[in-house]
Amino acid sequence: MQLSDYDKFPTVLPIVAEDELFFYPFMISPIFLSSQPDIDAATMAMENNSLLFVATTKPGHEGERTHEAIYPVGVVGSIMRKVHMPDGRVKILFQGLARGRVLEPVEGEPLQAKIGIIENDSYNQLKVDAMLGILREKIRQLSQLNSTIPADLVKTIEENDEPHRIADLVSSMLSLRKEKAYELYTMENIEERLLGLIDIITGQIEALKVQREISSKVHNKIEQTNKEYFLKEQLKEIQKELGVDTQREEEIAAFREKLEEIKPYLEEDAYKEIKKQLDRLARMHPDSADAVVLQNYLEWVFEMPFGKFSKGQLDVKKVAEELDKDHYSLEKPKERIVEYFSVRELAELRGKKETESKGVILCFAGPPGVGKTSLANSIAKALDRPLVRIALGGLEDVNELRGHRRTYVGAMPGRIVQGLIEAKTMDPVMVLDEIDKVGRTHRGDPTSALLEILDPEQNTHYRDYYLNFSIDLSKVVFIATANELGYIPAPLRDRMEIIIINSYTPEEKFEIARRYLIPQELKKHALRPDEFSISKKALRLLIDEYTREPGVRNLRRKIATLMRKAARMILEDPKIQHIRINAKNLPKFAGKKVFEFSVIDEEPQIGVVNGLAWTAVGGDVLTVEAIKIKGKGLMQLTGSLGDVMKESARIAHSVVKILIDEGKVKIPRSVIPRTAKEQEEGKYPDASEVYKRYDLHLHVPEGATPKDGPSAGITMATAIASIYSERKVDNKVAMTGELTLTGKVLPIGGLKEKLIAAYKAGVKKALIPEKNYERDLEDLPKEVLEHVKIIPVTIIEEVLEEALL
Repeated sequence: MQLSDYDKFPTVLPIVAEDELFFYPFMISPIFLSSQPDIDAATMAMENNSLLFVATTKPGHEGERTHEAIYPVGVVGSIMRKVHMPDGRVKILFQGLARGRVLEPVEGEPLQAKIGIIENDSYNQLKVDAMLGILREKIRQLSQLNSTIPADLVKTIEENDEPHRIADLVSSMLSLRKEKAYELYTMENIEERLLGLIDIITGQIEALKVQREISSKVHNKIEQTNKEYFLKEQLKEIQKELGVDTQREEEIAAFREKLEEIKPYLEEDAYKEIKKQLDRLARMHPDSADAVVLQNYLEWVFEMPFGKFSKGQLDVKKVAEELDKDHYSLEKPKERIVEYFSVRELAELRGKKETESKGVILCFAGPPGVGKTSLANSIAKALDRPLVRIALGGLEDVNELRGHRRTYVGAMPGRIVQGLIEAKTMDPVMVLDEIDKVGRTHRGDPTSALLEILDPEQNTHYRDYYLNFSIDLSKVVFIATANELGYIPAPLRDRMEIIIINSYTPEEKFEIARRYLIPQELKKHALRPDEFSISKKALRLLIDEYTREPGVRNLRRKIATLMRKAARMILEDPKIQHIRINAKNLPKFAGKKVFEFSVIDEEPQIGVVNGLAWTAVGGDVLTVEAIKIKGKGLMQLTGSLGDVMKESARIAHSVVKILIDEGKVKIPRSVIPRTAKEQEEGKYPDASEVYKRYDLHLHVPEGATPKDGPSAGITMATAIASIYSERKVDNKVAMTGELTLTGKVLPIGGLKEKLIAAYKAGVKKALIPEKNYERDLEDLPKEVLEHVKIIPVTIIEEVLEEALL
């Protein structure tokens, strides 16, 4: 193809803009077109059988298809082939013919302009030949340094005599930046263009020489390093053959230096043991198995923080502030903790070492989620000491606690020593978590090891099997946690001060959620307080109907659920500025309610009594039902009752029989069925016949739930008395108390939770044992005392007088 085969210039041509490559005349190259204006321009050129103008876009204007975005000088050429690609692009094979210039932009789509051909100027042949000779020489030098330059391209430049063609070939070979390539391309004076190329190639040659020189130096350095490495390895092998190991000598010297550093803080037996093992290591062959064991032993020993103690000063006010800051309620536990540290601070101020509190080990006991571990965290923070948590749950092997003897493969120190290493001080706050779940097996009894750890008379010389010397644990603040005190062996329990942490009341949970849980969860879920809120009523419903637990873990999870849904809504709909959870929309966010509190009956009934029960997740109102059936005086018990509760029912039955016999429970004549003979004679049977001629069936609803305990004694007696006498029981009354055969009412436990449940169920009057009335009322929340009339009772007659209508 030649220009003469097409229309004369200047002429209007479609324009394709190229973002990356810079094209030169006489090049045949594929061009991939992805933008629609470029595809339209190529299509127009082919349909009109015209030439195409390819121009390069200016830096920073890539992707734009306007006259301002392209360089005015480009390549005029023809499309040899056009192919549509599967990915939607179009590939054209473009042959450059001549340099062209935009003379006048033409409006319309695709991009078009009036294009003129740039003619080559005349030049001094001698000068140009001399420059071409220099250029060819430089290219030969460059090709020797740069292996990426194709040999056939160098050969073409050598054999060609047309200066402009050579200039284009050299420019394409150099991969210049667009600005520099365009600057050379637009030079109409061939002499200037060749001089520019010579300068560029000379610079590249110098850069490559420097690069090669640096590369050579680096290579020599690497060779030298490798040589030194091999020589050192050979030297090591020679030293091994001779029995000399300098590295090992250096390690042993370092161990000896560390031993001297910690010597002032070691007991005499500890120093002797470490020195003895260090001397043994120095005498051993480095490849022996014992040497590896001793090496590991010494590494563990020198990681121990001998002589290192926390810098924090004991300040009782700071402890109290930290406890109040992190925990709501829990007044008695917090008071006892402050007392414990008050004694220690006073002893420090007066310079006394032996104090009552030195050996006191606190044990927080209570159901899950009430804040036992959290209290330990607050103590550590207040004392400015590191916290180490040792999980004892499921621990069966005593060696896990005391350490393995060094004769075992993989032996290591026990968890106590590892805890000190982790804390990097000898006086951390160490939490012995789940101390009630330590197991006893054929591998030993870990609780026996805990006796030595927690006994103040012994833990000053605690011996770890692995270390094989005594360490002082008296500076460690041990805090144990447990769910069930009954599972802790008595000797171990005797060494600890038990602080009972009861389950939270609904009002306490409300305040904890408002002050701590909601602000903490807002941070975790990247929500702002102005984006999410929950009403007081909705929060109380969440506590009462969606969670039933002693602590607040499930409550935290439910609050997190609400916030996750809120976060999703805010993301999906940017128009939502604030989400407020109230009682109406709570089911939409939290789902169906899970729990319902038992509510008392609306009307008094015969044989139906409200009892009060304690559960692991709080109190509940437990209804006791009784019916009588004509029979022979037998009693049937149902409702998944435990042995103690069955005994309480039998005691209650016997007590009511005595009351009927003594006339303290009046039985109407009409209640007792008469025999035919009694009807003929017009006689009525004695009151005692009521429990001889009827069978009694006692039932506690929710039969799938196991129930046990003695505190339902007076409740069962009231139900039996009600059904025999056919007197209704006050539906506003609830009761709890253990009953003896003589009719006395004995005290019970869990009164706080039981009366809170009574208050929630709508009870107006609660009957409790007098002993509980004297000692436990101060623990009750104010709202319970204000709404429930609490009546102390000592004998069953008082109970029946208050309950039966």
